[in-house]
Amino acid sequence: MLDLVIKNAKMITNQMLEIGIQAGKIVKIASVITEEAKETLYLKESQYLSAGWIDDHVHCFEEMSLYYDYPDQIGVEKGVTTVIDAGTTGAENIGRFYNLAQQAKTNVYALLNISKWGIVEQDELADLSKIKEELVAQALKEFPEFIVGIKARMSKTVIGENGITPLELAKRIQQKNHVPLMVHIGSAPPELADILAVMEQGDVLTHCFNGKENGILATDNTIKPIAWEAYRKGIVFDIGHGTDSFNFTVAETALKEGIKATSISSDIYIRNRKNGPVYDLATTMEKLHVIGYSWEEIIEKVTVAPAKNFHLTTKGQLKETFDADLTIFELLEEDKELVDSNGFTRITPVQIKPVHTIIGGEIYDNEL
Repeated sequence: MLDLVIKNAKMITNQMLEIGIQAGKIVKIASVITEEAKETLYLKESQYLSAGWIDDHVHCFEEMSLYYDYPDQIGVEKGVTTVIDAGTTGAENIGRFYNLAQQAKTNVYALLNISKWGIVEQDELADLSKIKEELVAQALKEFPEFIVGIKARMSKTVIGENGITPLELAKRIQQKNHVPLMVHIGSAPPELADILAVMEQGDVLTHCFNGKENGILATDNTIKPIAWEAYRKGIVFDIGHGTDSFNFTVAETALKEGIKATSISSDIYIRNRKNGPVYDLATTMEKLHVIGYSWEEIIEKVTVAPAKNFHLTTKGQLKETFDADLTIFELLEEDKELVDSNGFTRITPVQIKPVHTIIGGEIYDNEL
C-alpha cells in the first residue's frame, strides 16, 4: 500500500499524471495508479503540480541580526520545499545553523561564507584574516550533506580595500574542495569585468539583473559585452532579487537581447519579506512572467536549474526514486502591482499562488 497518491495532477504543460509516494519518495508516475493508498489527494481542475520549488538564495539563520529569517516562513508556508541559505554563516557558526535547520519542515541547505563568521557585519571580506581555507575545508567535511557550496560577496561595502583578492581566494578554496561557488555582485569596486574574468563555467552569478552602474546594463541601455561573454561561457545567471538587486528594465533589456536568467531566487530575509519588495519566491516568479518569461520556463528555473547548479541529485524533477517534494499551485487571473528593487512597477494580470506544499510526502496547506 502506498502512503499517498495524487490524482488529477496537471503539469504546467497541461499533461495529466498520477503520482504515488512511499516513504518520502516518488515511487510511481503513471496516467492512472490503481494501487491502494493510505491517503489520496485529488487536485482541482484549476490546480497545477510541479516538482517542489527551490529558492537557492535566501538568508534564514534566525540568530543573525543583519540578514535573517525563519526557514518555514519563507519555505513551506510559501510553496517552497527547499531553501539554500546563501552565505549567512561561515565555518565558525555553521554548526549552530545546522542544528536549527534540522528542526524545520522545509529542506534547508547552506552555502558557506568564505569569511569564518559569515555576515555578522556588512564588510565580512574587508579583513582577509577571516578567510581561512582550513576552516572551510573542515566545515565541508563535517557537514557534507548540509553545505552545498561556498559564497563570496564581491561588492564595495563588503570587500573594503581588498579588490578582487577575496574572489581569488574563493576560487582557490573551490578548486581544492570541488564545490559550487556563488558570487554576489553589486557596486564597484571590484569592477564587474574583474569579477567575471575570475569566474568560470558553472559558477553562479547572483543579482544578475541589478540596476547598479556596476551591473550588466551599459550606459547606452544595452547589455555589456563582458556580460555576454560570461553568459556564453556558461556562468550561471541567478536572479537573487533582494532589497536592492532586481531591476525590471535590466531584466527586460537582457531578455530582448537574448539573455535569460538561468535560475530564479528571492534573496529573501525578514525585512524584505515583510516590507517588500520581495515578499516571497512566488512574487519574484511573477516579476519574470510579467516581463516575458513563460510559466513553463519559470517553473524549470525554480526546480531543475537550482537542483542542477547545487548538485541536489534527488530534487527538482518529477521522477521515480526522487524525493517526494512537490508544489501545488494555481494561476489566478487577477491584476497585481509588482515593484522592483528601485521602485519601478509593472502590473501582472496573472498571479501564481501555492495551494499545497508537499515535503517528503507530507502535505502542508498554504493560504490563498
